[in-house]
Amino acid sequence: METTTTYPVHELIRQRWSPRAFSAQPVAPETLEQVLEAASWAFSAMNEQPWRYIYAHKSDTEAFDRLLSCLLPANQAWAKHAPVLMLSLVKTHYDNGNLNRTAMHDVGAANATLFLEATALGLHGHVLGGFDMARTREVLNLPESLEPVAFISLGYVGTPDQLDEPFRARETAARKRKPLAEFAFQNELPE
Repeated sequence: METTTTYPVHELIRQRWSPRAFSAQPVAPETLEQVLEAASWAFSAMNEQPWRYIYAHKSDTEAFDRLLSCLLPANQAWAKHAPVLMLSLVKTHYDNGNLNRTAMHDVGAANATLFLEATALGLHGHVLGGFDMARTREVLNLPESLEPVAFISLGYVGTPDQLDEPFRARETAARKRKPLAEFAFQNELPE
């Protein structure tokens, strides 16, 4: 779903969106690996690359269901149809024990790069912040050094009619963003 922008933003950015309806078409393993490699090329402080990903293809029912079970029920209702589920994680500290204060930013950059590559390949994804943190840690047996950031559903776009409400209406709603005047300020923040 393309959108109109105020300024001539690159087509790839305009095409990127977060669907909830996914087709049953699987994502080829080599395509997913290409998307993940794109994430590896994101910038990061001191080239630490603090991101990690756990993923499962829908065809691997046990692994997919394990990831799906970590999502809140409202997200499970539609994410269960995605061909791939992923969890992005962050390594919060450098190997010397010091806090990497930009680690979350860097994971966001990796996720954005992943999504742009996915869009270029005809895929789309949806970031899911609605998950059970404790369950995710337990089910995936995560070490303390890694913090779950967000789940990602990934695949080819389906049709809105496969969704129940309120998700169907959200799928077809016009995309919009805040105007620049609400978030970009020259020299200083307004009072």
